[in-house]
Amino acid sequence: VQLQASGGGLVQVGGSLRLSCAASGRTFISSVMGWFRQAPGKEREFVAAISWSGGRPSYSDSVKGRFTISRDNAKNTVYLQMNSLKPEDTAVYYCAARGSGIRVLSNSPRAYHYWGQGTLVTVSS
Repeated sequence: VQLQASGGGLVQVGGSLRLSCAASGRTFISSVMGWFRQAPGKEREFVAAISWSGGRPSYSDSVKGRFTISRDNAKNTVYLQMNSLKPEDTAVYYCAARGSGIRVLSNSPRAYHYWGQGTLVTVSS
């Protein structure tokens, strides 16, 4: 699986952005997908994850109620809709995929086998 993230940019506090992650490879449809982020000087942290069917997404407490993860298996794409953005949301955002056939969601970066290149989100106050 190869992943290409896009949609980052500069946005003001309270604004919205939608990130996209386009995947190549037949195994996408069976892969758990996740979004992570990494701010300067900090460790990579979990943002959200979604099962292959799109049901039962998981979110970190810091984004719950503001961010929504979704996927379109027909387009091999996973999305992260980010609303009510805060300065602390500023980071490089990465999409990631677990191995084919693994159905369990995870918030650990070590559980994900494939990673996109990252897209920068900057929230200005």
